[in-house]
Parts: sequence; C-alpha cells; structure tokens
Amino acid sequence: MLDAGLKAQLAAYLQNIRQPVTLVAALDDGPKSAEMKALLDDVAAVSDKVTLATAPDDRTPSFAIARTGDAAAAGVRFAGLPLGHEFTSLVLALLHVGGHPPRVEPEVVAQIKALEGEYVFETYFSQTCQNCPDVVQALNTMAALNPNIRHVAIDGALFQAEVEARQVMAVPTVLLNGQPFAQGRMSLEQILAKLDDGAEARAAEKLATRDAFDVLVVGGGPAGAAAAVYAARKGVRTGVAAERFGGQVLDTLAIENFISVPHTEGPRLAAGLEAHVKAYDVDVMTLQRAVGLVPASAPGGLIEVKLENGASLRSRSVVLAPGARWRTLNVPGEDAYRNKGVAYCPHCDGPLFKGKRVAVVGGGNSGVEAAIDLAGIVAHVTLIEFDSQLRADAVLQRKLASLPNVRVVTSALTTEVHGDGRRVTALSYRDRNHGTTHQVELEGVFVQIGLVPNTEWLKRSVALTARGEIEVDDRGATSVPGVFAAGDATTTPFKQIVIAMGAGATAGLSAFDYLIRLPAEAEAALEAA
Repeated sequence: MLDAGLKAQLAAYLQNIRQPVTLVAALDDGPKSAEMKALLDDVAAVSDKVTLATAPDDRTPSFAIARTGDAAAAGVRFAGLPLGHEFTSLVLALLHVGGHPPRVEPEVVAQIKALEGEYVFETYFSQTCQNCPDVVQALNTMAALNPNIRHVAIDGALFQAEVEARQVMAVPTVLLNGQPFAQGRMSLEQILAKLDDGAEARAAEKLATRDAFDVLVVGGGPAGAAAAVYAARKGVRTGVAAERFGGQVLDTLAIENFISVPHTEGPRLAAGLEAHVKAYDVDVMTLQRAVGLVPASAPGGLIEVKLENGASLRSRSVVLAPGARWRTLNVPGEDAYRNKGVAYCPHCDGPLFKGKRVAVVGGGNSGVEAAIDLAGIVAHVTLIEFDSQLRADAVLQRKLASLPNVRVVTSALTTEVHGDGRRVTALSYRDRNHGTTHQVELEGVFVQIGLVPNTEWLKRSVALTARGEIEVDDRGATSVPGVFAAGDATTTPFKQIVIAMGAGATAGLSAFDYLIRLPAEAEAALEAA
C-alpha cells in the first residue's frame, strides 16, 4: 500500500511514539477492507510500538487507534482509508495517542482537558478535501487528550448510504452526539470556542490588556503575512489580528504560479506563512473578526480597531489585509440549499456527487477547472456562463471541449436554485439572447463566479470603490493617514498570491516609513498615551 520512501518517512515519525498503540480493525471480505488491512500492515511493520488487532464495529471497514491494553477507551477511529490529504491525520493520531505531545499551546491543552461531559464527534471527509484535515486533526487531538471525547473520521465516498441518510452534501461536516455541529474548515481553537461558552469573554479580556502596537495588521493571508514580516524586521512592535491564518489560500488546492515553487498546495503555503511570521516577535491573534476602524483623533494619534468580541486594539499605524470571499449568486434558493447541494469547493465536495448531475456556474479559470475535475466523478456537468463566451485560458477550454459529459451554456443568467426542502433538484437560467427561461434537473450546483472583498466593516472609515475595494496609492496608503492596505481587498489589479505578498511588503514598509516621519510633537503625544 505504501511505497518504500513513504515507509521510511513513517518509520522515522513513529520513533516519537512514547507508549505502544494498537490498531483495532473492523474488516470484512470486501476490497476496501483488503486495502485497509494492507495499509495497517504497512504501518505496523515499520514500528515495534504499533500492533494490529481486530474487533467488530458498526462501520466496516474502519479502525481505531488505542493505547495498547486499553482498546475499550479508544477515542480515535477512521472509517475509511486515511490517504490523500488525510494521511498526515493518521500519522499525527498515532503520535498523539501514543503519548507524543501535540504542537498546541499549553493553555489550549488545559482547556481541552477541562471539558466535562461526553462528546462523540463524527466528521465526514473526502480524500480530495484540503479543508478536512484541519478539522480531523483537531478533533483527533482532543480525543487523544481527553478521555471524555471520541472522534470518528468517515470517508463520505465509502459510506454513501450513511451520507444519503444524514443528508451530508458538503465536507467537512461534523456531528456532535448525533446532531449537526459545524461545516467547513475549523481550527482547534474555533472548535473549542464553540464548546466553551466562556472562551470568547476570556479572549476579549486578554486583548484589552494589550499595549498599543506600532504596526497592527488586520488579516492573515499572504498580504497580511508579508506586511507583518517586513514590519517586524524593522524592530517595531507588530501585531496580527485575523480570523484564521492563511485566509483564502487555505481554500486553494493547487498553486502552480508561485514563482520559484513549481507546485504547492494552499494549506501547505498557509502553514509556511504562519511559521515565517511567528519566527519574528509578532503578536498573532487568531479567531478575531474586525468590525470597525476608528481613525486617530489627531495627526499621529492612535488608530483603533474594534473586534466582534467587544475588545479593541490600538496602534500607531494599521495595515488592512482583510482579503476576499467567494461571490454568491444572490438568487432564490441559494442560501436555502447551501451545503444541501449548493457548494463552492469542487475539490472538497465533488466526491459526494459521484454519479449525479451537477452544474458549475462561472466560465473563468476556476469554473472551467471545476467542470473538468467534476466530469471525472459525476454523471454530467452543465457549465453556465453569463458572458457570450468562456473566459478561461485556452488550454483549459480545449480540455473542457474534449469531455463527453459536459455541456456548456453561454449568455445565460442563473435565476433560481430549486429543491424539495431537503436538497437541490434543479437550476433555472434565462437565455440572455432570446429571453427564454430553462430548467436543468440536477443534484448539485457549484458556484465559481469570483470573489467579494471583505470590506463591509470599513464603509464609514476609508474610501472604497463601488465594488467595495479599498482605494490605495502606489505605496499602499488609504484615504486615512496611518492606515495602509494590501491584497485582494484593494484596488491593486490582478488578484494573485505573489502580487498580494508584494503589496503586503510595500504596505508594511510604508507603515514603518510613516512612523519614522511623524513630527516630534506627535511622537511625544504617543509616548504619553
């Protein structure tokens, strides 16, 4: 199952196991059980601290990871093969159940161990989902640290009947004690915040004690990370406030145009961004949503950033890098059937639509790439484009045209998503040339129509374009003194990772330049504050 190179790497990792573990497998005579048995044999073969046993389970094939001699208390289980993006989840689960400490802040470990009551988590994933490992790994870590917590990661493509019965139409989908808990990417801290009612209040109290920053970056994507690194390298007090580190990059599968790196993946790049920022003396504050910006009351004064939890941060200068989010159709039925057939990540959710009919709305690179990927999984793809022609690169269009199960409809305005109350059943569009309305029967709609800047909270603070983009000059300066901006939320053309990084570096340097040019009287006032 595993090649020689991967076995060698796995053997090196498993040397860190401190307490022996047992893989307790539930298998039958099917081909997937045979594959799982081969995988588990390979794992057990590379470490004398890993043994293999069998025991029945309601989900077959599956396997639990338990400390040897305590199989009844196993808190981590995989129902399906943890390959693809989930192989790392398997390795980390082996290490953490085996006593190797997770890379988690001590206060977070204490928070996990303090959770009382019984928690049974079930996470539905797909092997192609780049958003799923964060959730699976977080819940596995919690199960390894707290005996009151159990977690099973379920491959939705393998347990199709269960997915249908529970109406799971997006991954990751998490259930807690049999009830819906969450959907989409979540960090360990975000999961704990949902479980611990007092976490947000405690976080707000801690933030209120922060001294004023010299440079405060709002946003943790490529632009924000670059701004933070360049500011910190100047030796000034730097902070980053972000909902999650990595931003939109976390939702990107393949990245092949990042100069000097022929191929990488979004989560891997996001992890690198975070590690680079934390290599400097930067105060990183995640799970923080900015809701307001208050300019300084006097030239050179402190700028205030208001947070959703009620806390505020103050800084002598601010770099705005809030990024963007998926643009929605804004048609009847879209919200009602979100995650019930309406999806935005074909790589994540595509396997759940195997053998079904879907539509992709959007004829740019993202839309055409989605249609190509889905065509290998689903029964049929209808690609709907508003313009009179597709806007994707020619090479992608040629590939699309070669696929027998794809139909392209141009000059079409999507008007409604239909459903039966439980899931999507059809999509309607209007022919812009003839004014006629058409309905396509299907089970899934993948929306790929671009991005919207996350700037609603800035409407009364800085100058924005009609599209909501932050107006910046060539130095990244906004209409507010001391406030700079970078990335996909600005008027800088071409929304690309490498461009966002460059703009972030510019904004970070401009913020430092602003600070050193403050008049002496303003400096004195700041020192007094």
